[in-house]
Amino acid sequence: MTSYAAGYQQKSKALSVLSIAGVALTLGIAGCSNNEQADSTATTEGTAATSEGQNIELLNVSYDVARDYYKDYNPLFVEHYKSEHPDSNILIKQSHGGSSKQALSVANGLQADVATMNQGSDIELLEKKGLVEADWESQFPDNAVPFTSTIVFLVRKDNPKGISDWEDLTKDGIEIVMANPKVTGNGRYAFLGAYGYGLHAFDNQEDKAKNYVKDMLKNVKVYENGGRAATTTFVQRGIGDVLVTFENEANLAATDFGAGQVDIVYPKYSIKSESPVAIVKAVTDKKGTTDAAKAYLDYLWSEPAQQLAADLYLRPSVKSVLDKNGDKLPPVETFRPNDAFGTWDEIMGTYFSDGGVFDQLAINAPQ
Repeated sequence: MTSYAAGYQQKSKALSVLSIAGVALTLGIAGCSNNEQADSTATTEGTAATSEGQNIELLNVSYDVARDYYKDYNPLFVEHYKSEHPDSNILIKQSHGGSSKQALSVANGLQADVATMNQGSDIELLEKKGLVEADWESQFPDNAVPFTSTIVFLVRKDNPKGISDWEDLTKDGIEIVMANPKVTGNGRYAFLGAYGYGLHAFDNQEDKAKNYVKDMLKNVKVYENGGRAATTTFVQRGIGDVLVTFENEANLAATDFGAGQVDIVYPKYSIKSESPVAIVKAVTDKKGTTDAAKAYLDYLWSEPAQQLAADLYLRPSVKSVLDKNGDKLPPVETFRPNDAFGTWDEIMGTYFSDGGVFDQLAINAPQ
């Protein structure tokens, strides 16, 4: 997938040439299946070390739609790291899939050096397993969230169904595509965004909010196993009238592979999605890559990395960079899921466990 910011396309090409010439860099992009993940994340024991003059290999296990960001971020970081450690070579590998599936893969033994997820519960799972330190949120700025996003609607060109806000998703004849809330952060944020809108619209009356969400879910045509799969279904397969997805994913479709076919609709009120990052210290201590992993995540708050986030329609956590990009990232009134629904443990147990609120409200809920 090529970058959809033209200037960064040129820069990425130039950095790729630099990487090939002087730095070992590979991007093993995995899909959602466990087999694909395993294939993309093979590591060579003993190749990683923190001392000067050694080769360092990092595996970043990340969520589905982050692949475009890290595809361009990795060469930026490699160039930066090489400038500070000229005698060391660093190789970055990637694994992408549904955020919670990725977290489970790490919990079950996938040797990630860093986890870059789109839901706090996925990092919390690794903390409970003893893989991530308990103070992971305080190890980086902004509670370890380098950028955020929000949920928007992708519609067909010229918006033939007249979709302008959440309430329109309950209209007769509307077909919705979204990621599966049972297994993906993208789908969970979409569901919680709808539920939060219902609470907002009906003065926190739970019954009315639930009725709204139930009516909306009646119109879901397809639940996909990841955010990128949902985009592919909507844009390339032509299924559905509206895709409920992250702002950055919608902009990718609108400006790149779906250019001229789709438009973006911003709801007046939506959910803020946070993309936390953490060092998988149980792995990095064993491999000797803790310092390199820390440097890799620290650089996410650098101005080049934050501007790259904005170029890819992610909302930078560094306010000065966000303010500079207000033309492409318009203000949206958002709410944090933890403020509306409790901790991620409470959210997962109440809304997404078997028999939870999602299962109760969704007709033919995916498992």
